[in-house]
Amino acid sequence: MSLDDLIESAKNGNHQAFHEIIERHLLSVERFAFQIGVSANDVEDVTQEVFIRVYRFLKQYSGKTFTTWLYKITLNVARDHFKKTKRNHEKMNLLAREHSIIEENFKIEMFANEEDEKLHLLIQQLDDKYKFPLILFYFQDQKINEISTILSLPISTVKTRLFRARAKLKEALQANGGDINVVR
Repeated sequence: MSLDDLIESAKNGNHQAFHEIIERHLLSVERFAFQIGVSANDVEDVTQEVFIRVYRFLKQYSGKTFTTWLYKITLNVARDHFKKTKRNHEKMNLLAREHSIIEENFKIEMFANEEDEKLHLLIQQLDDKYKFPLILFYFQDQKINEISTILSLPISTVKTRLFRARAKLKEALQANGGDINVVR
């Protein structure tokens, strides 16, 4: 069944169709959330909230590009999560030990090699305004116009931020002797 057919069926109350939509997009949402800075410990919760919002607002979906709409929801849920996390920073410190174990296990599953993890750490050091377009473009295969929609930015701004993000990554690589060795 095509994605458009699944969406229409889910809009009409078919729970199995909605479940299929989740199955098709679950990994992409999890990866994107993690790549933009959601901790491995919180990826599942953020992903769940994303699909709750998709379910609540599916009837409002206009039929354009579903993945663009989905990434925009994911970004908004992640931003909400970041605000909540900031408010609860002291609680997070108490759970740091448990978190690091979960994070390490998730990293083992996420990264094919050490360079992937080091590149991820470099990207995480970028300002969000550079990090988000970079991840969407290179790791989520989104087009410039889709990124523009997801981030609610003009296309020219997206292009400029991608250019600057690449320059900042290159600078960070050179500062590390061309190696992707990053201090945590």
